[in-house]
Amino acid sequence: MILSTTPTLEGKTIREYRGIVVGEAILGANVFKDLFAGIRDIIGGRSGAYEKELARAREIAFDELKERAQALGANAVVGIDLDYEVVGQNGSMLMVSVSGTAVVI
Repeated sequence: MILSTTPTLEGKTIREYRGIVVGEAILGANVFKDLFAGIRDIIGGRSGAYEKELARAREIAFDELKERAQALGANAVVGIDLDYEVVGQNGSMLMVSVSGTAVVI
């Protein structure tokens, strides 16, 4: 599965557009409590634990995106957009959302 933020793939021809696909992952309030409790590992203003959790959420969202594209018979996703949003009551959750267009090349 080829994934790209660009609308086209250099040297490849898009033969079919299969539709928009989305992948999402939400980090709940308990994750934030755990992360902030372990914030002692901050070095230079960065939290390794928090970054690992965000990376895991991003990976889940991309895996979901790929699964949905494959279900449509696509072998690539172009025009990918990656967003982070605070959701829930009092911003207690973080959502990672990935969207793009499933295509056949």
